[in-house]
Amino acid sequence: MPTEKTASPGKAMFTQKQIDRYASVLMWGLRTARPGGYKKHDIVLIQCDPPGLKLMEAVYDRVVEAGLHAVPRVNLTSPMELAFFRKADAQQLVFQPPGAEELYSRLHGAIYILAPESLTHLSEVDPKRIATVAVARKPLRDILTRREEQGKFGWTLCLYPTDEPARLSGLSKREYARQIAEACFLNDAAPETAWEDIFRSASEIKRWLSEMDAVEYHVESASVDLRVSRGDKRRFLGISGHNIPSFEIFTSPDWRGVSGVFFADQPSYRSGNYVRGVKLEFAAGRVTASDAAEGAEFLRKQLAMDKGSDKVGEFSLTDKRFSRISAFMANTLYDENHGGEYGNCHIAIGSSYSDTYSGDPSELTKESKAALGFNDSALHWDLVNTEPKRVSAKLRSGEKIAIYENGVFLY
Repeated sequence: MPTEKTASPGKAMFTQKQIDRYASVLMWGLRTARPGGYKKHDIVLIQCDPPGLKLMEAVYDRVVEAGLHAVPRVNLTSPMELAFFRKADAQQLVFQPPGAEELYSRLHGAIYILAPESLTHLSEVDPKRIATVAVARKPLRDILTRREEQGKFGWTLCLYPTDEPARLSGLSKREYARQIAEACFLNDAAPETAWEDIFRSASEIKRWLSEMDAVEYHVESASVDLRVSRGDKRRFLGISGHNIPSFEIFTSPDWRGVSGVFFADQPSYRSGNYVRGVKLEFAAGRVTASDAAEGAEFLRKQLAMDKGSDKVGEFSLTDKRFSRISAFMANTLYDENHGGEYGNCHIAIGSSYSDTYSGDPSELTKESKAALGFNDSALHWDLVNTEPKRVSAKLRSGEKIAIYENGVFLY
């Protein structure tokens, strides 16, 4: 297919043609993420960090053109966010604006555009204050989760290239933008076609894993020796339109059956903090010991955020044949989908995804989720291992089979 080069350094990171293609891909993601489809005048939230306004304009155009009600919202700038976390009193930290619950209860879709101005501006803020805000906002997230379980809501998100994450990833602005353009097929004349091809290929692997009578997965690498209980009534998801890009195939396991050691060789930025070399030891589903080469104290505070923050909510593998991402991007959306030489395995500590339930998620209650081992938390933090590894599945019969090795599903 015809391709074009990303804009040179010093100019806009994307050409207008790439921005237009990006907007088209996001509309593909929004439609794919909600298989039931949208009807005229459904309500779609478009939420964006200030530097991503050019992409937001293109997305807004397509949402309106599709006959949907567009609700644009621009996030706080980094100085505004820092002022909030530094100066807000106890009531301000947990305040939710009037109308927020009504809006969330009526949303049919959402497109989130990440375009961070800074990744470290909150580094001096007490993590407990950040956790307080996350817990206070969780009920709004729960509304959308419930609507998604009922088939009434779909969402997608993406990353727009900005200077700060490029700098912190160690890449030039040109290379950072190129990684995003390549990962999202923005240099292709028809990027939606490329996404459809991956969608179909991944569907076969998801079906294979979901129909496999596995009870446990064993991840082995130089630094990882982790056993993950699949749990009852689970299915594998991924490459469903929710994230652009998304190459991972994942499930939410029964947290109670996680044991062993997990090591994240890939660093991450979270709430203004740089965390590197995370090592977690699990027993009976809970983190019993934690450490990090950098950010160990922040890690411990995150693990103590609430009752579910020290448990696993997600288990994921990425096939390097799908993902074009080959560099650390200082952004979880990309780093959890890293392809590179050996793909990646990641776990998320914190909340699980109820749509990995193989039955009707709308029938789940808080009590039935707990009985099935779905974890509940205000935290969801993806920790990524990119080492060469082997993953095997233990079947209910007792047989063990290899399902993933050196970055490739053995399908």
